[in-house]
Amino acid sequence: MKAVFPYPTLLGDVTCDVVSVMVDGKPLPYRHISASERVVALHQSGRAQWEEAVLELRAALPEDELRSGPWQDVICLAVLTEKATNARSTTRLRRAADGSMAGTITLPRTFHIRRATLSVLVAATVEGVPGRLVGSLEDDWYVDLSEATPVRQREIETVEVDFRDGPHEWLRPYKDSAWIVDTSADIPTVYLNTTAVEGLVQILHGSGGSTAEHAVRDMAASQIAQDVWTAMFHTAASNLDADEDGTPVMPTGWREAVLRVMLPHVFPGRQLTDALYEINERRTKGFGWSELQTGIQYAAGRRAQIAKKLTRAVRAVDHAERSTV
Repeated sequence: MKAVFPYPTLLGDVTCDVVSVMVDGKPLPYRHISASERVVALHQSGRAQWEEAVLELRAALPEDELRSGPWQDVICLAVLTEKATNARSTTRLRRAADGSMAGTITLPRTFHIRRATLSVLVAATVEGVPGRLVGSLEDDWYVDLSEATPVRQREIETVEVDFRDGPHEWLRPYKDSAWIVDTSADIPTVYLNTTAVEGLVQILHGSGGSTAEHAVRDMAASQIAQDVWTAMFHTAASNLDADEDGTPVMPTGWREAVLRVMLPHVFPGRQLTDALYEINERRTKGFGWSELQTGIQYAAGRRAQIAKKLTRAVRAVDHAERSTV
């Protein structure tokens, strides 16, 4: 988590390694732990019906900076969360013989569904106020319950389904829509309706075809992308947490990535932290939200390359028409 605070915070890096993982008391093979990807994969761990995983952690703090700075009563916490279940576990890491901060944190299987986020927070007494957040892990770990391979990158999922008669009853009210974007889960999902627009799914899967097919494919893909970016931005902006001082905290995962690339275009010329504060103010105090929609639409259109794709489509159609004259 990253934020701007009205008191001194750490400049140096806070790092953390998952040293080992025990699943119901048995060691998890190390191939399920990726230090480079910062992911622990618990699926196919060797036990189909496991109850808990215990992660052994070792963190390093910027010790020289801590010794010379204004921070007192420094404590280091490991925090395991999952938004889908609202689960949250916290454990304190303590000083080890080698000077690092070490400890274990337990992930109960029944508290989690898909992917938990492991963060490390540093709190201290600052300016007489105890328990203030002064530092955090720059790059969180993920503990994935549904993957057998510890891979960090998660793409947007695409599901092709018949909205009218398919297995997802919640999609039936949208049977006339060509697609729906769902951002309620950890991974955003685009549901493509296989029956609303005849031939659309086949065109999206194709790579060749006529000039008209190319144009339709480019424009449909860009429009879907714009809808995805717009939906993800609204979800990310509406789920901002705040610290004890009311300062908005940058979310993690894809929500962070979306805000980082879109806020500079929603609020041109503003620093990222200022833009984050501004959008949180408008959301929580209920003013100026409608005025933001133009900026959000612009930012989403840039990410989807709407203008570029439209220009290419217009030129291709124009060239095809001239060729037939």
